[in-house]
Amino acid sequence: MPDENKFIPPHALNTAVLFLVFNRLDTTKQVFEAIRQAKPPRLYIAADGPRESKEGEADNVQAVRNFVMQNIDWDCEVKTLFREKNLGCKYAVSGAITWFFENEEQGIILEDDCLPSQSFFWFCECLLEKYKNDLRVWHIGGVSTIPKDITSNDDSYYFSALNHIWGWASWKNRWEMYDVDIVHFPEYKENENIKDVFSRKLWQEFWLSNFEGVYSKKIDTWDYQWCFATWINRGVSIVPIVNLIANIGFGVDATHTTENDSKMSNRPKKEMQMPFIHPSMIKINKKYDEYNFQYLFEVNCFDIFLNGLKKKIKKILRFN
Repeated sequence: MPDENKFIPPHALNTAVLFLVFNRLDTTKQVFEAIRQAKPPRLYIAADGPRESKEGEADNVQAVRNFVMQNIDWDCEVKTLFREKNLGCKYAVSGAITWFFENEEQGIILEDDCLPSQSFFWFCECLLEKYKNDLRVWHIGGVSTIPKDITSNDDSYYFSALNHIWGWASWKNRWEMYDVDIVHFPEYKENENIKDVFSRKLWQEFWLSNFEGVYSKKIDTWDYQWCFATWINRGVSIVPIVNLIANIGFGVDATHTTENDSKMSNRPKKEMQMPFIHPSMIKINKKYDEYNFQYLFEVNCFDIFLNGLKKKIKKILRFN
């Protein structure tokens, strides 16, 4: 059963971690401390370069890099990918993950604002080993929005169509199928393959709109492409029953999560005790997915509406 008390690791962590950092020292310090407690044997650190248009950002980027490199106080192999020029979220993050999997067969990925519980690391390690040869499973996530009162058994996780990327793990042979430009999207859309994932028209339109934005290069991100790669290969994702990640990065300094009053901001993270209880079969739990997607969809819609309203108010005030 999930347990919210302190997690005691049953053994030393054996899995490599990729830590994606940039310019936010405050959140980086908190996530790094969680990584330091877990003591991964191999730590990969990737950082995009500073934007020339942002005054003072070069100093912030360097401060983050200096802090991480100067505070690795456990025995581990360290590799770095520090960009001199800014590539942006789309290419910096996807390129860093590709670099990671060029060196590792499997591993854990954390961004500088995704604060994990300690059990998250061992949860990922356990399931990376369990499903490494099962190509139906593509993604192991740490975020969950499922309330306890709708769970129907003691399983530690369920299988989902949704792959949350705020703290996750995967395998090299899955990531090799990733395409940052999703060149097969027109064919995917024409064949209506999205219906294999979602039956509801609203949800289909939501995801097709995002994929269209990526394909047309109007959306500068990397994560929708990972969803696309998973779905065109009929893969599923793992979602824990309890939330193992708190996103501490919502705010004006964030690239995408700019609304610090969002329902997804800094949600409480919990611990799970081992041994983890595995589902009896690999099958998407549509009940949990429906709740999860409705929750996330409502958050997206509300945040978009709120952000638009704030912009309109600011525009009115400027002209008065």
